[in-house]
Amino acid sequence: METFQKIKVANPIVEMDGDEMTRVFWKSIKDKLIFPFLELDIKYFDLGLPNRDATNDRVTIESAEATLKYNVAIKCATITPDETRVKEFNLKQMWRSPNGTIRNILNGTVFREPIICRSIPRLVSGWTKPICIGRHAFGDQYRATDTIIDGPGKLKLIYEPDGIEKKMEIEVFRFTGAGGVALSMYNTDEVSTSSSSPPSPLFCYGGKSIRAFAKASMNTAHQKKWPLYLSTKNTILKKYDGRFKDIFQEVYETEWRSKFEAAGIW
Repeated sequence: METFQKIKVANPIVEMDGDEMTRVFWKSIKDKLIFPFLELDIKYFDLGLPNRDATNDRVTIESAEATLKYNVAIKCATITPDETRVKEFNLKQMWRSPNGTIRNILNGTVFREPIICRSIPRLVSGWTKPICIGRHAFGDQYRATDTIIDGPGKLKLIYEPDGIEKKMEIEVFRFTGAGGVALSMYNTDEVSTSSSSPPSPLFCYGGKSIRAFAKASMNTAHQKKWPLYLSTKNTILKKYDGRFKDIFQEVYETEWRSKFEAAGIW
């Protein structure tokens, strides 16, 4: 009788443990379905809220840096604390979303795609392939600056170009009475050329930008031979979301149209 041999996984895998029942479920999955059959080199990081607080959230940064190094990570659900959680866990501060921190370090596009199994019925029975959602993982809400306005006054957006004295100043809103809230966010155009490693569809061609997001999205769609759609609110955010729309169209026309047509995607 032959002795059962575990399958040896060649490369390390980053494991990001989570909070509450996720830890229980994930441990059960590992013990019953993974460890008995696979020999793994696991780089473990405890992203549970108590450990994030104990390490001043350094563990989140280290887990993201390890993901950049090893290219594969498994992350469990984590708590992003609000005022109630700060009191419940006696936290030092209201820590940022670990997902946001990880995405900003990876500088990439997050692709979400359901796993289809013949034995599991689908909510939409006519679907033969999953829908893959790509989300830009840099800037926007995850790098936004928000504040509370305590009273009446003028809110302005100011841009001061390097090397030029003239600045751009836009009046956003004039608060009256009790004030309110304000938010500022951004994204970038350029593609980083500092990385010497080959482009990955996940890590967005080595850049943080809208253009890199477009390239990663089209590369993934071309690999899967699936049509690609961009969803924006450019009818309302004519310049912000309009910039996404224009760059996607430019990248498609200059770099991808012929490839999509040759593959018969459209």
